[in-house]
Amino acid sequence: MHATLALIIFCLTYALIISEKVHRTVVALLGGMILVAAGVLAQENAIEHIDWNTLGLLVGMMIVVGITRRTGVFQYLGLLAVRFAKGEPIRILIALATVTALLSALLDNVTTVLLIVPITFTICDKLNLNPMPFLVSQIFASNIGGTSTLIGDPPNIMIGSQTHLGFVDFAVNLIPVVFMIFVATMGVFYLLYKRKLNVNEDLKKSLIELNPIDQIKDYGLLKKCLVILFLILGGFILHQSLHMESATVALTGAALLMFITKEEPEEVLLSVEWPTIFFFIGLFILVGGLVETGWINSLAQWAFNVTEGNFELTAMLILWLSAIASAFVDNIPFTATMIPLIHQMGNLGGISQEGLEPLWWALSLGACLGGNGTLIGASANVIVAGLAEKNGIPIKFIPFMKLALPLMLLSIVISSIYLLVFYL
Repeated sequence: MHATLALIIFCLTYALIISEKVHRTVVALLGGMILVAAGVLAQENAIEHIDWNTLGLLVGMMIVVGITRRTGVFQYLGLLAVRFAKGEPIRILIALATVTALLSALLDNVTTVLLIVPITFTICDKLNLNPMPFLVSQIFASNIGGTSTLIGDPPNIMIGSQTHLGFVDFAVNLIPVVFMIFVATMGVFYLLYKRKLNVNEDLKKSLIELNPIDQIKDYGLLKKCLVILFLILGGFILHQSLHMESATVALTGAALLMFITKEEPEEVLLSVEWPTIFFFIGLFILVGGLVETGWINSLAQWAFNVTEGNFELTAMLILWLSAIASAFVDNIPFTATMIPLIHQMGNLGGISQEGLEPLWWALSLGACLGGNGTLIGASANVIVAGLAEKNGIPIKFIPFMKLALPLMLLSIVISSIYLLVFYL
């Protein structure tokens, strides 16, 4: 009974989110609370399924970015990018997407979009451009770039901690395919938007002539923000060896920045995207209902039964199932379910840890890249959508999916070829 109810509530909630008749935060939170009120999940269980590390990371980085924005550094970087791209919109789009992908590999994709999206709005405002293509390209770039390293996306962190695969292992095995996917994706964006993004020549010329350094409003505050940002970056790179969660790093940095800048908490906390935070809370509880009632575990078990022990087929099924599931269900609980099942398959088949590696890369590629499939497939997508809505440019679910799903499937096709040629 509880399993059926959990599935019905989950499907109805997603249908309402897709319809966009009611705000997604209200729908997700209501769906989660109905699960608890109906007894499908006890309140304690619901709280356990909320990924507080993700939420802490989001809140911490939103505070840091909110304070840093006051220095004018984002306007400075925006004008610098315009100069570098000589004012050509399609070049700016690809340049910003490339920076997003690189930063997502070194930081994580959520932190990256929090830093890049304000720059994007500044540039588009100056050039009188529609920011939508830029934002969508950055969603893709953040998830693609995050796939390439151990620290770029939560599924990779989980796989690494359960398999003892290190930073170098992920980089060596995933950067080549990630590079190919990024080039192919940017190629599609170039073809789609080259002729659609036009800028008045006088406006372009006047912007290129502006001195970016004039945009910096507060050098003292900028120095403090940069120090904290570098400390946070170091913390993200070293957090595993320091035995610290990424949320601890982000929240410590945020608290330290508030302390040294003597900012008023009430004003600073207004920069936090609270609707996005509560959307995640509702979504985590909804997926927790599917986990507790056995739906996700059943799906994974079915996948292994279908392949009947064929290693190549198992790898392909893990890749495609992870991608499709991660487009609609948060990839964190799905990855958590798949990891022990892959270990179990290795034990039953007498396969060594090294022999299982192709399956780990299949899971990583599917779970991370699959998040590009819909607007709610990955944390970075929801963050960008929240920031866009705050700036009066809502990203609609269906129009996004019409472009995103085919591009996501293209990335999984490239991943399939890569795995078959080099590993299977």
